Amino acid sequence: MNDSLHVAIIMDGNGRWARERGLPRTAGHHAGVKSLREVVEVAVQRQIHTLTLYAFSSDNWQRPKSEVTALMRILAAQLPAQTARCIRQNIRLSIIGRRDRLPETVLQAILYAEARTEKGTGLHLRLALDYSARDALVRAAQYIRSNGNGDFTHALTHAYNATCPVPDVDLLIRTGGEQRLSDFLLWECAYAEFYFTPEYWPDFGGAQLDVALAAFRQRQRRFGAVPV
Repeated sequence: MNDSLHVAIIMDGNGRWARERGLPRTAGHHAGVKSLREVVEVAVQRQIHTLTLYAFSSDNWQRPKSEVTALMRILAAQLPAQTARCIRQNIRLSIIGRRDRLPETVLQAILYAEARTEKGTGLHLRLALDYSARDALVRAAQYIRSNGNGDFTHALTHAYNATCPVPDVDLLIRTGGEQRLSDFLLWECAYAEFYFTPEYWPDFGGAQLDVALAAFRQRQRRFGAVPV
């Protein structure tokens, strides 16, 4: 039943999770990696088609340099490990967002991950890094103007540095208690169902994903039509 289901998650609350435990913010990011692994495992089990995770927004460059550096180190270290997991589970891993501002170590890890998993036919796992939906929309419009190609989906895919289009978002989950999109997948969330939870991302796992999916199945999606 999930052949085309696209779930997107704003993984929020790592820093607050750490602060409430008297830990540095980076400890929250390390704890969040465990949640990421568990959620991906359950997404595979539930046969979700596409899972897009908001890992680092373009606005996150404004955070303290020490935190940004730590995040980039985590990404550079975790991407190869996640690549091995993806290969074992037939997952295709791809990264959307700008690449020109990422450290070379992260960029090389991205290229390695995408090349090694490009033949995966199961879950399509996408990580949004240095990502801004507004920036992508502007870039897509500029691409159409420069190339004379009126296919906006193709232009947006190009703007994301993605290799293929994906279905629109069906379910948008945000952890951490905030209730906003924060410049994430604005175009693709036109008819998404939103699910907000106060749980911080390090406390969100497979069981919580199942709760969100159950709530989603109770929604009546009309896409502007009159219910039958």
